[in-house]
Amino acid sequence: MSSRLVGVGVGPGDPELVTVKGVNALRAAEVVVVPVMDTGERGRAEATVLHYVAAEKVVRVVFALNERSDRARREAAWDAAGERVAALLRAHGSVAFATIGDPNVYSTFTYLAQTVAELVPGVAVETVPGITAMQDLAARSGAVLTEGTEPLTLVPVTAGAAVLKDALNGPGTVVAYKFGRQAREVAEALRDSGRIEDAVWGSALGLPEESIRPAGELDSAPLPYLSTLIAPARRTGGRGGKL
Repeated sequence: MSSRLVGVGVGPGDPELVTVKGVNALRAAEVVVVPVMDTGERGRAEATVLHYVAAEKVVRVVFALNERSDRARREAAWDAAGERVAALLRAHGSVAFATIGDPNVYSTFTYLAQTVAELVPGVAVETVPGITAMQDLAARSGAVLTEGTEPLTLVPVTAGAAVLKDALNGPGTVVAYKFGRQAREVAEALRDSGRIEDAVWGSALGLPEESIRPAGELDSAPLPYLSTLIAPARRTGGRGGKL
């Protein structure tokens, strides 16, 4: 039988937001891999997984998740992680990889799967979708992501504030991920586009240190890296105005 690698989305941090299918996939796998930074602290994925599987089944694999500038070092970490997971697949046959959010949305699973597929010919790669931070923030803040024919634009602010500015000047709702290190630039973009009044940001959703605030309170103070912003579409015309 061929080996099987499953990327499992475990949501933004609240263990109650892991799907039933996700829990079943974690429990069915022989080994559950969780990504950790090279500094070694427990991440959200690991903390969530430990609500559902025994600790002895969990294997921590280092990713250079805090490396933003040295591409060679980052890719070397991906290669090392891929080799580690490939070895686990050869030994056990069935491995689940837990990732926060969804494995197909800005996830380290993408890089891992590409590497493992080269190292383990014939490996079956699957994904189990997970609830995303924008969905969780919308639910917790009351922000509506889309109505009628509105588009939804998701941008990582790690690509630069200019990408966010372009999105804010367009139609529909804009969601920004990973903007914590550029909070001042994000606030300026929201004000310049006239979209700060209804915007909301959040971090550590579902965790004890959760913070959900109006975007109007953004200043130059540093925020957690994994902060999420929702700038709802401009809505006029009453209920169903954009149907």
